[in-house]
Amino acid sequence: MLNISLVQFTPWLGNPTGNLKQIGHLLEGITTDIIVLPELCTTGYSFLSKEEAFGAAEGPDGESIAFFKQLAAAHQAMVIAGFAEKSGNKVYNSALIALPDGAVRIYRKTHLFYREKQCFEAGDSGFFIVQHPFNDCKVGVMICNDWRYPEAARSLALLGADVIACPSNLISDVWRIGMPARALENKVFVAVANRCGTETRQLEDGSTQSLTFTGGSVLYNFTGEAIEQAGKTEERVITLQIDPLLTRDKYFNAYNDLLNDRRPEYYLR
Repeated sequence: MLNISLVQFTPWLGNPTGNLKQIGHLLEGITTDIIVLPELCTTGYSFLSKEEAFGAAEGPDGESIAFFKQLAAAHQAMVIAGFAEKSGNKVYNSALIALPDGAVRIYRKTHLFYREKQCFEAGDSGFFIVQHPFNDCKVGVMICNDWRYPEAARSLALLGADVIACPSNLISDVWRIGMPARALENKVFVAVANRCGTETRQLEDGSTQSLTFTGGSVLYNFTGEAIEQAGKTEERVITLQIDPLLTRDKYFNAYNDLLNDRRPEYYLR
């Protein structure tokens, strides 16, 4: 058994120091094993160009990386947090996986959404899992729009994920249909950490873009049921206890195994 915590809050656009303080405050006194934070939780979301995103991004020695490594050590927990990653002359919409011993892994978002394609490179990390350091639990990561592509969650399930963490900046409610399907069809826990609040920017043509994020951070169990869900606008931490071992028997009746019954030789690529 282990505890998993989903952090929902309103990041301030272009204020990473303030956002890290918000995160630290929300997690004060929380005892947990896995912490999942939203997509781009250190910078806000609404970049207008690759140059702007690059200016806000961080490399391996950045303030946010150091903060999340310290957070993992202080809580003795795995921390999964979305951030803008600078690598050479490229910028990625990424998620940091920080462990208590200082080790880190980085997942780069595979399926960019809408204007993200004007700001970020398509991710090239591929999908992978990380073993929790203190518990028998394998964790995979996908970011927001990755949920629309069943291959993402299925790839993580085939790698052995018990939990799929999904840092998100979701602006519609259609994900409330798709995310539980990803949990059900792979028999995994899916932990969605979404943000709340509104960001408004003026575009180059003089029009205004206003994005309101839908909150509703939620942990789905392996049957697709929402165990607990935050409201659309509240800033809170949801902490729940799960048993990751329950995901490993992929049979859903006496004859059918979700993964072993696959017929990939007949699937189109």
